[in-house]
Amino acid sequence: MLPFLISCYHNNNPLTNQVSPKTVTCSCSLVEKIWGINELLKTGPKNYIKYTDEYQTRSHINFDTGTITIETIANEKDVTINLRKAIINTLLMYINENKQEISTNNLILQKEPFLYGQVIDHYNKPIRWSWRATNFANYLLKTNLRMRHSTLHDIWFITINMVPQHINKRANHYVTIVSNEARKYKIDQSLILAIIQTESSFNPYAISHANAVGLMQIMQNSAGRDVFKMKGKCGQPSRKYLLNPKNNINIGTAYLAMLQNNYLSGIIDLTSRRYVMIVAYNSGVSSALKVFSSNPNKALNMINNLKPDEVYHILSTQHPSAESRNYLNKVNALQQIYGK
Repeated sequence: MLPFLISCYHNNNPLTNQVSPKTVTCSCSLVEKIWGINELLKTGPKNYIKYTDEYQTRSHINFDTGTITIETIANEKDVTINLRKAIINTLLMYINENKQEISTNNLILQKEPFLYGQVIDHYNKPIRWSWRATNFANYLLKTNLRMRHSTLHDIWFITINMVPQHINKRANHYVTIVSNEARKYKIDQSLILAIIQTESSFNPYAISHANAVGLMQIMQNSAGRDVFKMKGKCGQPSRKYLLNPKNNINIGTAYLAMLQNNYLSGIIDLTSRRYVMIVAYNSGVSSALKVFSSNPNKALNMINNLKPDEVYHILSTQHPSAESRNYLNKVNALQQIYGK
């Protein structure tokens, strides 16, 4: 898993980086001071962290493993109050730019809460309304409340498991957008879906340690800038722009089209070209071609003289980055699944 990027927001909006007058953005050092250095959690492409109650309570959604952990270091008399509130707010969070909470920071894509269908209560029902979320929170506090010790605190926590198909539930939010962009740019939608799952596990809040943003983990000053230039726009997309799922998928798919039709168009075999595209999306065109030769033209000639399986083998075994080798393997496997 990639290193986390700290995201210690307290009712502020990461889309605009604006903080409400009643709140202050929390630094890593402050979280370390409050929770202890060994308890520092940072958000990443597949992890969402929200701190509340003056940073004494936090919600951690792991979109990859499908687990939600709600924790507090509050005084024992406030444990139940803090956890109940955090459980309810997490279960009912929306993707809605008109809301002021950290949990509602993108364009609305559906009427249900974002986690609707990804979590079911003790009656095996999806959670849409406040009364059901409250009942489930009370049930969890009676049956699942646990405590562990850290260097500085006793930490009380609740763990909630998402449904087994939680990734597919999130993917369904974006299938229409992916389908439209795939047709527009003539990119296989199975490739787009495989890249989104690999990059973010369909987490719309995803921001990496390197500031790659959104579902397809777009770098503002590289892929974002290239696509803007191709579209005749100046500068680069803002973080707010890229945290809009439709914009993000548009930019990511347009960049795949640039790889396919421009940067790597010299690769004749379409399967070989796709393998190089996948690696290039992760580590850049130059990095992908250098596996074959430091001279780009020679690299293209070498690839064209190899069978697709040979191209795949070389990229997956000889690329200097283990991350890129694993990325190719994972995206390729997922694309075959989505293709079916």
